[in-house]
Amino acid sequence: MKKILVANRGEIALRIMRTAQRMGIATVAVYSEADRQAPHVRFADEAVLLGPAPSAQSYLRGEKIIEVARQLGVDGIHPGYGFLSENAAFARMVEAAGITFIGPRPESIEVMGSKLAAKKAAKAFDVPMVPGIEEAITDVEMAKEIGRSIGYPILIKASAGGGGKGMRVIDREEDTQEQMERAISEAVSAFGDGAVFIEKYVTGPRHIEVQVLGDTHGNIVYLFERECSIQRRHQKVVEEAPSAIMTPSLRQAMGEAAVRVAQACNYVGAGTVEFLVDAARNFYFLEMNTRLQVEHPVTEMITGLDLVEWQIRVARGEPLDFTQQDLRINGHALELRVYAEDPLNNFLPSVGTLEKYSIPVGPGIRVDGGYEEGMEVPIYYDPMLAKLVVHGASRSEAIQKMKEAIGAYEVAGVATTLPFGVFVMEHPAFVGGDFDTHFVNQYYSPEQLLECQKDSAEVAALLGLHLHLKNKRKLKVVASQTSNWGGDL
Repeated sequence: MKKILVANRGEIALRIMRTAQRMGIATVAVYSEADRQAPHVRFADEAVLLGPAPSAQSYLRGEKIIEVARQLGVDGIHPGYGFLSENAAFARMVEAAGITFIGPRPESIEVMGSKLAAKKAAKAFDVPMVPGIEEAITDVEMAKEIGRSIGYPILIKASAGGGGKGMRVIDREEDTQEQMERAISEAVSAFGDGAVFIEKYVTGPRHIEVQVLGDTHGNIVYLFERECSIQRRHQKVVEEAPSAIMTPSLRQAMGEAAVRVAQACNYVGAGTVEFLVDAARNFYFLEMNTRLQVEHPVTEMITGLDLVEWQIRVARGEPLDFTQQDLRINGHALELRVYAEDPLNNFLPSVGTLEKYSIPVGPGIRVDGGYEEGMEVPIYYDPMLAKLVVHGASRSEAIQKMKEAIGAYEVAGVATTLPFGVFVMEHPAFVGGDFDTHFVNQYYSPEQLLECQKDSAEVAALLGLHLHLKNKRKLKVVASQTSNWGGDL
């Protein structure tokens, strides 16, 4: 494999290209008119314009991307995440064009792309499931019967869904009709499919996922877990590895269950199996993401493995050169997704020009980004500016390093989730590891964030005054004295 096209944009495109370059592989960038001056376009060896800014006219044009790949003699296409990464039809088109798709087989994408099909496949391999039904329904009376059977609260989820769309928690039977109709309407609008399934709602859930990696020779390993419970609108903002609640026995049980899920769909490459863990530390299969995850850097930091490199090596047909027994957890890693969102205004996107943009640097600090000072943050795409990742010898050290890194991160022109990151890092529930997916609803409000910022501002002001007085004393002019020194000053 001598040349790879990255069918994506921003930080993930740049991150993939850097690994490819290190491996001696040439890269091709594709871009929209909005990304003409983007760093990933300048970094690549070659770059081709796909079309106008809207993703449907650029990054989602699978046939155009394959046409470009053919013209430029590309050997492999890496889809990154989002856009076409979990599109089985696109993966088949890539293979039909005689190009390697750097990802799982199309069949694996299809099976795990449907929540119901994924549950059926995983259940056959003895993976724990949340009580509920295994078929999609649209009938409200049937939903009520199921609710009475498994007990309220229940969770209604769109079969074809993701990102929290088409999802409703129902506490009482009398609310079932209204909430189910809303979920179906939202699912039809977002996915064109109103089918939903119902399961028992897990109270106090932790969202913990397990990274798996498989090759074409039948080897599959798990690369430990990531804690992803700090979310807003059912989407992750802070991730860490390992999880603060994990025990060796639970880690092994979840890891082995994740491997069985991968085996259930003959998985190849890097993938993530997601679980819910209840207050009693029972775990249940949620879904499998058949792509690289946004939060993969925390796994890389605790394992020392480059997951993109292994995606490429596996796609070339290479076997894994390590076993499960060879893997060890080294320290602790945290990731904050730095979104151009306003945490004081319900995390709504904040578009504009990056008038000031300076990232932190230092040992144990990694920033995967796709923006530079002076760039516009467009409205057309996900508003993530970068991923701020830190590594420490312990969880407490990683938390402290994250606070320092956030303090050194300078952004002006748009609102970001950096202040929210400080709020999380300083909250007793997070520091103590005693939190779940309801963290934001339970503890966060704009008023609390402002109070947190006020305290931080006061500390910064006091520190500034202290340093000013200290330096003033140091710089005080001393009385002139006679000296025998004859050199030039």
